[in-house]
Amino acid sequence: MSSLKKNIISNYIGRAWPALLSIILVPTYISFLGIESYGLIGFYTSLSAVIGIFDLGIGSTMNRELAKRSTIVSQQDTQRDLVKTLEIIYWIIAIIVGIIIIFLSSFIANTWIKAENLPPQLISSAVMFMGLSIALRFPLSLYQGGLMGLQKQVLVNKLLIILGTVRGLGAVAVLWLISSKIDIFFIWQSIISLVGSIVFLFALWSNLPKTNIKSVFRISILFEIWSYAAAISLNAIIGMIMSQLDKILLSTLLSLKLFAYYSIASTVASALWMIINPFNNAVFPKLVELISKDNYQRLKNFFHEMSQILSLLLLPIGFILIFYSKEILLVWLNDPVIAENTYLIMSFLVLGTLLNGLNSMPIYSANAYGWPMLMTYSNLFQSIFIIPLIIFMVNEFSAIGASIAWVIMNSTYLIITIPIFFRRFLKDEVKKWYYKDVLIPLFFSLLTCCISKLIAPDLNSLILKLMWISLTLFVSLVMTGLSMSVTRKYIFSNFSK
Repeated sequence: MSSLKKNIISNYIGRAWPALLSIILVPTYISFLGIESYGLIGFYTSLSAVIGIFDLGIGSTMNRELAKRSTIVSQQDTQRDLVKTLEIIYWIIAIIVGIIIIFLSSFIANTWIKAENLPPQLISSAVMFMGLSIALRFPLSLYQGGLMGLQKQVLVNKLLIILGTVRGLGAVAVLWLISSKIDIFFIWQSIISLVGSIVFLFALWSNLPKTNIKSVFRISILFEIWSYAAAISLNAIIGMIMSQLDKILLSTLLSLKLFAYYSIASTVASALWMIINPFNNAVFPKLVELISKDNYQRLKNFFHEMSQILSLLLLPIGFILIFYSKEILLVWLNDPVIAENTYLIMSFLVLGTLLNGLNSMPIYSANAYGWPMLMTYSNLFQSIFIIPLIIFMVNEFSAIGASIAWVIMNSTYLIITIPIFFRRFLKDEVKKWYYKDVLIPLFFSLLTCCISKLIAPDLNSLILKLMWISLTLFVSLVMTGLSMSVTRKYIFSNFSK
């Protein structure tokens, strides 16, 4: 099996298991904590995403720089100094972030969050431990990016599986055996965050090239990488505003209970990131390698093959979640009230995330070419219109409005950003990407789910509903796969053998 296939498979297992476990445990968390306290977990997820802007593009830069330097013999000796330099900056940022959140915990508990039953003191304590957990977990993404750049992705995912399992099952054990209070939940998160960062720290340093020279902080490295890191950082800040503004506004405009419904819908929609991020993280170093070697033909073929595979992985699951949102929520949570208040929000959030994922191959390719400013310009232009739209939609239509704005926002990437990419890179491939890599598989996947929904029998049993959904997913995967050249080529070549 090729290293790329191993990386993709390991990425899916490593990301899918912790994420699936966290989704599976949602009903258990709600059972122990209550729906209002679960809203604080949703707030924690959003707060973690917001704090990600303080990454300043360092994690992505670490990934790209180690991927690039590991292929150039003359630059391999600089890898340890690169890690030391970025590591020191990252830990300083983490400490500052933690102090700020802890300092603001009382304000957040008394002013920002609209709780009906939880006392402000308990919320304040929970927010303090949120801040501690976020700060201790913050450096993990740096070390993870470094290991990904070194293409040690199997190791990364083994560690993620272990940590994710301990984090999730340990939280249940703590709530069951010690206390079902929400602040205890976040104390456990803080402990596992510290352990995870330490484990990844040792993993990265042990996989760097060995040398007798002590690694040092070098300001010259910052001058070498600052432009790329600055562009990635600006993208992260704008991207955070675009992706988290709905949740930030809803967390203060809605009651904690209603915000919990939105968080549940967002949790389901985020399942698609289990497909998008592992795939792109595995593909990105290979894109950098092909671009560095200036192998245009191989790059072109690789780009289309990966785009089609990503469509195959995304579209059938995405449309199943859209068309059968209420049924999936009922099977998952077994709570008609939550399902009724959540399913439409979930469908729109999934659609927006699906569109985002389909755009990701050109976007990652632009980053691999060293042009992260594509997303910067796109997001800056987009924010002029989208941010006021989100605010208006939230004020007028509450949670549903925010989810519709998410769909509109991600549609503009497909219409505006992607054509800009193809005008600069892979200029002759734009029609093939839109038509063969996206639109044809989208049509067959959508058609399959539409027909399934129209002819679906009236099934009272949740198990029978789940079986019908599973059958639809299987047929959709087959139909979508057969519509793609990369899949047909793989099938025919193996059949002929």
